[in-house]
Parts: sequence; C-alpha cells; structure tokens
Amino acid sequence: MKIERVVVTGRGTVNAIAGNIPEFYKALRTGICGIGPVTLFDTSGYRSHTGGQVRGFDPGKTLPRSASLKRMSRSDSMAVVATLEALSDAGLVPMLDDLAAHTGVVMGGGAGGMLECEPIFARYLESGADRLPVAPFAAFSCASSADHIATHFKLMGPKTTFMTACSSGATAIGYALDLIRQGEAKMMICGGTEPLCQITYAAFNALQAVDPDYCKPFDRDRQGMTLGEGAGILILESLTHARRRKARIYAEVLGCGISCDANHMTAPDATGGGGASAMHAALADAGISPAQVDYINAHGTATPANDRMEIQAIHTVFGEHATHIPVSSTKSMIGHTLGAAGAIEAVTSVLAIEKGFIPPTIHHDHPDETCDLDVVPDGARDATLNRVLSNSFAFGGNNTCLVVGRYVETEEDR
Repeated sequence: MKIERVVVTGRGTVNAIAGNIPEFYKALRTGICGIGPVTLFDTSGYRSHTGGQVRGFDPGKTLPRSASLKRMSRSDSMAVVATLEALSDAGLVPMLDDLAAHTGVVMGGGAGGMLECEPIFARYLESGADRLPVAPFAAFSCASSADHIATHFKLMGPKTTFMTACSSGATAIGYALDLIRQGEAKMMICGGTEPLCQITYAAFNALQAVDPDYCKPFDRDRQGMTLGEGAGILILESLTHARRRKARIYAEVLGCGISCDANHMTAPDATGGGGASAMHAALADAGISPAQVDYINAHGTATPANDRMEIQAIHTVFGEHATHIPVSSTKSMIGHTLGAAGAIEAVTSVLAIEKGFIPPTIHHDHPDETCDLDVVPDGARDATLNRVLSNSFAFGGNNTCLVVGRYVETEEDR
C-alpha cells in the first residue's frame, strides 16, 4: 500500500499575542510579550499573578450566536474559532458534504471546561447542599472541544482526544498524520486547546514551578514557567487529496516520534534520554539526519530542570551540530499553554517555514553558562528553513516531537 505524504493546507490560532494567523506572524516577528496580569480569577493568594491570557476574546464575533455557543466552554470556543480560521485558510468554508464525510478531528486537551466548573463547585460548597449538581459539568468534559468541532462542521471521520499533558497537542497532530498515512482519513482537523483556570494555576504555584515575573527560557535567572491559554489548529490532508482540490500547501508533516521517560510524575529524566529518544524517532520517521534540521522550536518552559534536560537531549541527538542550530522558545511570548502548546508550536513551525524566519526567545538577558545553544535572544531572524523540529516534553515523561518540512514537489506528484 502506498503511504500518503501529508501536507498542511490550513492554520488557525487564538493565543495571548494574537487572535488569528496574520496577527500571530506579526507578533512572532516582532517578539511581542503577551504575558500580563491574570484577570479571569483571583490570583492574590498565589506565588505568581501573571499569565499568557487571551484578552478581549469574544467568540460571538466569529461564531453564530446559538444554543451550541452557550454550551461551549472558553476552551471549546477557542478551539472552534481557531478551527474556523484554519478551514477558511484552507478554502474549506463552506465544507462540502462529501469532504466532511472523510474528515476527522483529533484534539489535545487538558483542563477543558474547568474554568466554568470552578464557580459552580464553589457555590455548591458555600450552599452546604448534600449533593453536587452533575448536569452543568457534563457539557464541559476534556473531550468536548473535539465534539463541538465535529458537530459544528458536520465532520464524520475519526474523532478522538489526547491527554498526554503538555504534549497533547503535538500527539494529536502525530496521530492525525498516521491516520492519513494509513488511508483512514483523507483530511484531519488537529491541534490542541487549553484555558487558564484556578485548579491548574494553583497546582503549578504549589509545585513552585512558575516564575513570579515572567518565564525566561534558557536564561541564567529563570525561575519557572508562565502559564498561558489558547488554541492551535492545523488542517492536514493527504497530498493526493490536496492536489486534487488544488489546495494551497504551506508545509509537509514529515514525521513524529513519541517516547516516555518512565522516570517521575513531574520531574524530567535529567539525562535527557526520553527527549532524545523522541527526537531520534521523529527524525527516523521523517527519513532525515540531525544535520538536515534547520531550526528547533524548543519545549523551553524556563523551569531549571526542564531546560537543562532539553539542552542535554539536543546535544545527545545533534552532537557537534547542536551549537549551530537555532533553538528558540515561543513560550517566552505566550506562556506555556499545556494541552495546546505542541499544537501552537506546530503552527509556529509551519509559519517559520512559510515566511522564512526564526522566532526569538525573549526575556533572555543573562546567558546561562550551562546552555551553549543558539537560543535566538536578540530578535527574530530571516532564514530559509527546510526542516523544523518541534519538541513537546510533558509531565509524566510524555514526549512527542514533530518534524515539519518545506513541501517540495517531485516528479511523482506531477
């Protein structure tokens, strides 16, 4: 059986520095910081008071006001808005019935509708009632974003949700890649979504894994991550399907690698073994060597342990070539969006290839002597990129790496 090449034909995002793809490109180019005071809930009792919050978000401006919109959580509506942009970008609005029948959706998720559920639970505690009302919670499951996307756009292909912590969005894209390669779908909507909410904010504050100011990936004075929120969506198609409908092709998804540290619930394997294994697997799946990678979009959370691990893993995989590859963290601009992170960073990787630039690592003021990588600290750079590696290293040692490449037409394609 012929293994299909898989290409990117649409992109969509909502995040702390942009409400759409053109805004996102401009903000990445100029190194905009979207980190600021969190206003979605009271942060007065926490170590940190900042986050990569999506401000001024009103899904009613984009989506038709309906009963289904009222049932969407903030996480759901960010995902549906980003999906609508990606489908429009791919020339698929309105989508024909015969296309929808062969299109699936795979999402990475995390907190789901927790932001909406928290005040319901608080009111229950204050009321002294004997029983917690279950009905309000049912509409806000972690899988509801995929459900809403499928229902809103009448998609009848494969549908599922991944929850592998901070690698969820990348894992969803990897699974969509496999489904198309295997002929299980012709087109997939895939990505991730995540809201800011108190339970997540409190948990990371309790772990002392957040920076009281803002995250500074790979900086000597880094103290931890900054939490963020948002959604990132890619439209993936088989090359055959994309060419048949004369779609614009932005990039090609070349490979995916997945591994587990099998080490600790939160701490990464300090040797970088798990991360290196995922990178090796992604490169092998893509059929390329380490020397063929032009840029690495790092996991780059700015926690001391995670940054050290990723630096070690990159050295393990790339050897002498490691110091010659630009390695930047866009979490410095939008925060760590957890279940959406790998997806938004995949969108970033596609933009970097299409637009010919490398996003910077901002807030990098004090070089760390243990980090000898080129972390792109002085602003975005123009660059011709043919292959980009995007790393996602999650709690529990759930590692997923993606390789995105420039689409090159071959004789067989013509």
